[in-house]
Amino acid sequence: MTRSVIDPITRIEGHLRVEMEVTNGKVSDAWVSGGCFRGMELVVEGRTPEDAAQIVQRICGVCPVSHSHASTIAAEKAYGIEISNNARIIRNLIEGAQFLHSHILWFYNLAALDYVNPLNALDADVADAYALAQEANTSMNSDLGALKERLKKFADNGQLSIFSGNWFDAEDGTGYKLPPELDLICTAHYLEALKMQAKASEVAALLGGKMPHVMTVIPGGTSFVPTEQKLDDLKYLVDEIYDWVESTMIPDTLAIAPTYKDALEWGKGCGRYIAWGVFENQSMEMNDRYLPAGVLDDGLKISDVEESKITEYMGHSWYKGEETHTSPYFVTEPEFTSYDVNDRYSWIKCPAYDGKPYEAGGLSRILVAYKRNVPFVVEQVNGLLEALGAPGNVAAAQSTLGRTAVRQIESLYIAGLMKEWVGELVEAVKGGDSEYFRKPATITGSGTGFWEAPRGALYHSEKVVDGKIEGYQIIIPTTWNAAPHNANGENGPMEEALIGVPVGDIEKPINALRTVHSFDPCTACAVHVTEPATGKSFETVTSPWGVK
Repeated sequence: MTRSVIDPITRIEGHLRVEMEVTNGKVSDAWVSGGCFRGMELVVEGRTPEDAAQIVQRICGVCPVSHSHASTIAAEKAYGIEISNNARIIRNLIEGAQFLHSHILWFYNLAALDYVNPLNALDADVADAYALAQEANTSMNSDLGALKERLKKFADNGQLSIFSGNWFDAEDGTGYKLPPELDLICTAHYLEALKMQAKASEVAALLGGKMPHVMTVIPGGTSFVPTEQKLDDLKYLVDEIYDWVESTMIPDTLAIAPTYKDALEWGKGCGRYIAWGVFENQSMEMNDRYLPAGVLDDGLKISDVEESKITEYMGHSWYKGEETHTSPYFVTEPEFTSYDVNDRYSWIKCPAYDGKPYEAGGLSRILVAYKRNVPFVVEQVNGLLEALGAPGNVAAAQSTLGRTAVRQIESLYIAGLMKEWVGELVEAVKGGDSEYFRKPATITGSGTGFWEAPRGALYHSEKVVDGKIEGYQIIIPTTWNAAPHNANGENGPMEEALIGVPVGDIEKPINALRTVHSFDPCTACAVHVTEPATGKSFETVTSPWGVK
């Protein structure tokens, strides 16, 4: 039996373990295990919904706005509040800023180093790199010659800084396939992305008071009141981010993807998708959101969301009991036993929709929007499929490469919407609309916040009695994607996506890494690989500092 442990996989958030069995060079089985119990539902009990909207942001420093937003929507339903138009626009803008920050961070600074090798950029011809950038129609705001010299100094000193601790030599160097010139271009954009994600956070901080953990998304609307100066600053930042996303993210995707077209052949997952929808339109209806809600079955047939079909199974997770609980209020009673893939092996609960595993995330949102005929999404997806040599075959997006590529379409869509929303807010203020907050109609009730975080479907539900929370439940996107086996023994979406992934180098299974990163799980990962054929064992520990 061959055993490989990578502990942890860097460029990911939190704690995760993925155990894989490899047969004949491909993953034949997989078990995903989340290694951290948070218990945030227990923290907010007895607090007010206003408190909860602030507290639940501490679940994540990358997507705090989404948690606050979902909690706030649940509170507004319990309170009987319909927010004002100004509040809708401002909350869309804060959410959009967070999405862009997260997508830029994920694509360039987390996932890109599975495909881009900065060390290979040392062999680049700078003049050829500029020519390639022009041919690919991608932005060129950096001095490539100076960057190459900077990289050379790092390499000569044996200190690669932020690029250390990666698998650039995976599969004897065959795992990375880009020409040196494209590696140089993408490394430049990696560094630019660090600045652009900061600008996106600056937008969120301008509207939210600070970032992370904004203060202005509150039950009833928003506490942000725009001034002429703030609107000017907002417009400048949003325009700058849009220009960079348009000129860089989509062209880079189209430049990189053809080299890794084999990644269209694996990483599909369970083939069923959920999206609760995000970014409110004036109707405030889930199916009419700018990225609408929907459920796609394994034939990609779309239907509306039904809350009663959401369940959670505990039998393979470290919680008391083996029951399957039905929404909206589940049981959260932790009980760690031991790690055993045949019994309980994860802190992550196992949610299901209509009794089946469903994938959440950018791919889910884009597929639902495509099926709901959102014009921008339809046009861009069709263009991407044609560029990848799969015209009209939307099923090709159900893969490691497809899951990775479509989020750049979403980034461009959101960046364009933010320009529109800034214009709407300016016109509203000029027209004298000054309503940003509405008081509750009642302080007793219950509500559910169906929303999206950058990583997918986010669910907050709460029961409020006399202004205090008596029951609260959260299902985050990674709970859907990294779910353990269900009661019928079916794999969770990430487990299923790993099956069939080629493993050319048992010590550095780069394609498995690409597949895990394509989900952008909000967890740090430890990957454990077994191969019955050889009986070898290998263990590697990676860190941002290259410690082994």
